Amino acid sequence: MLNIIITSVLVDDQEKALQFYTETLGFVKKQDVPMGKFRWITLVSPDQQDGTELLLEPNDHPAAKAYQQKIYADGIPATMFGVADIQKEYNRLVEQGVKFTKEPTKVGDVTIAVFDDTCGNLIQLVQK
Repeated sequence: MLNIIITSVLVDDQEKALQFYTETLGFVKKQDVPMGKFRWITLVSPDQQDGTELLLEPNDHPAAKAYQQKIYADGIPATMFGVADIQKEYNRLVEQGVKFTKEPTKVGDVTIAVFDDTCGNLIQLVQK
């Protein structure tokens, strides 16, 4: 059986991303290992610290940068995070200055919202 242990999001600045994802979003830093001019930085959800890790992957490779810029320009979220109460999370993040491109919107059986992570990505929140 396969398990997802790490997934990544491309970022244009690892330190800026680390601050945003921990201080604003509330993730917890799990690993921070120097790797030449970059770092291996992973984050976890505070209530699932042994769960799937999110890698803050530098977009240094031209293909990675082009991919990130194109999906952002087309309004496509790079990843999604689940929340129990999307309106509460939306309100909390707006109070912290997070810019949303889509307010909470019911789509079928789920409610979604999309915000800019300040590091080159759109991120979708989903409440099932």
